[in-house]
Amino acid sequence: MAMFQYFPNNYVWNLSVDIAIESGARIGEIEEMCRPLLEAAQSGEDAGTPQFMREWVKMADKLVVLAAEDEALGRHLSAGTKLQRASLYYITAERMQGQGTPERNATFAKGQDSFRRAMALGKENAERVEIAIPGGMVPGVFTQAPGKAPVVVFVNGLDSCKELLYWTGLPQALLRRGISTLCIDQPGSGEALRSGGLHATHESERWATPVVDWLEKLAGVDATRIGLSGISLGGYFVPRAVAFEPRFAAAAVWGANHDWAEVQQKRLRREGENPVPHYWNHVMWVFGAKDMAEFLDKAAGMTLEGILDRITVPFLVTHGDNDRQIGRDYAHRTYDQLVNSPKRELKFFTEREGGVEHVGVDNMSFGRDFIADWLAEALGGHVA
Repeated sequence: MAMFQYFPNNYVWNLSVDIAIESGARIGEIEEMCRPLLEAAQSGEDAGTPQFMREWVKMADKLVVLAAEDEALGRHLSAGTKLQRASLYYITAERMQGQGTPERNATFAKGQDSFRRAMALGKENAERVEIAIPGGMVPGVFTQAPGKAPVVVFVNGLDSCKELLYWTGLPQALLRRGISTLCIDQPGSGEALRSGGLHATHESERWATPVVDWLEKLAGVDATRIGLSGISLGGYFVPRAVAFEPRFAAAAVWGANHDWAEVQQKRLRREGENPVPHYWNHVMWVFGAKDMAEFLDKAAGMTLEGILDRITVPFLVTHGDNDRQIGRDYAHRTYDQLVNSPKRELKFFTEREGGVEHVGVDNMSFGRDFIADWLAEALGGHVA
């Protein structure tokens, strides 16, 4: 197993640590934040998350102070670098909490503020945008390639946010290949859920279609070359959206998720790992369900069975060979049912290269580069 395991026998906590490392955390800061948590981590994935928040927020607060010292000296680039890590640590700390936890909302807000200031001070190619959809607004981070360029809409899974999407490095990899990226918090994720109260729906075209409408009006976007990509539960949302929104020109998923309704039944039996602590509390919040019965009813629609023959554009399915959350068979099922895609491809990341865990958290570089190259070839970017 290639996954870095700071906390013995605690997959969920290690997943958060590994996501942070792949998103730009510094190993010395990881050590300082995690060393005091070793005993707490032995009590399982749910107990001890308040201590996790305390240590990670303490580090983020320190980085905010250090960034302010840089900014006072006019060293905006250095300040921006520190604020990016502060934002990452706030967001990671918040992601580990159960809904209703004291200070959760305040911590997320600090993460958002740090990210926005980091982008501005660091002069990053990352413009905040807001897109109207029925019932509210989808916030996004837009990375603009030169000229009238193709664009990839990049969407979350169950428990990520647009900032974590930005830190995967996929927007930067696509930019090098001449492609813009729009990272969004779709309903049920990030700001859309926390600030906008927008809950997840199995009908992902409900938000994907307004996003395409918005992109078609941008001068710097080639509206004939709009792609869609998603991570983790995005492996469900993306194929569903492409099946019912024909204007997408190509799509790629970073982790398959063919039948998430079925996965919930497996998780009830404790088959496979969970992505976050306080899991059932989290999914009820994401779907706006008052109890488990209502959640399971809402989740029943989260299957791609019977709809993938509607997809008539190039489609890439990737999956980690040792994904401990979502089994390999779901990748095969999605690929096998893409019968009308003119160019379908199934890619497993193996021990030979790395990226074998769920969405490649052991090494995201392989998934990032493969998906960026594949989308560049499908949308008319460049790979050399």
